[in-house]
Amino acid sequence: MGMITDFLAMLFGSNRNVLVETAEVFTENVENAAVRAADARAASLAQFASEFQHQRRGLFDRLIDGLNRLPRPLMAFGTLGLIAAAMVSPVWFSERMTGLALVPEPLWWLMGAIVSFYFGARHQAKGQEFQQAIAATFATAARPPARRRTRDETSPNAALAEWRAQNGA
Repeated sequence: MGMITDFLAMLFGSNRNVLVETAEVFTENVENAAVRAADARAASLAQFASEFQHQRRGLFDRLIDGLNRLPRPLMAFGTLGLIAAAMVSPVWFSERMTGLALVPEPLWWLMGAIVSFYFGARHQAKGQEFQQAIAATFATAARPPARRRTRDETSPNAALAEWRAQNGA
C-alpha cells in the first residue's frame, strides 16, 4: 500500500499533475490560447482606435487644406465646362481657343512646371503623412499588451510556463 501511495504522491503531490503537464507539452492549453486570442483582439482594437483618431487643427490649417483640395476638381469641372461651351456656342469657343494658340511656348512650359510642382509637392506631402501614420501605428503595435497571469505562471513548474510563453505554446 505504501508503494502505491508513494507513486500517486509522486504523480499528483505538491500541487502537481504530471499527467496534465505532460499532455500539455503535446497539445495546446486551451485556457492560454484563449488568453492569447483575447490579448490579440485587444491589441487590434487599440490599433484601430489609434488609427482613427483625428487631430484637432486650427482654422487656418483647415482653410489651407480646403484650398489645396480645389485645383483638381476645378480642372475637371473646367474641362467639362469647355466641352459644354463648345457645344452651346462654337464660335465663342473657337475665338477662345485661337487666343490660347497665340500663347508663347515658353509660357506653356512654365505653366506645366507650376502644375507639375504643385501636384508633385502635394504627392510628396501626402506620402510623408502616410509614412508618419504607419510609423506611429507600428510604434503602438510594438508595445506588448498587458498580460493576465495564467494558471501555469502561478504553478510551481515556472520553467514550463516560461518556455510556453516564449514559444507561443
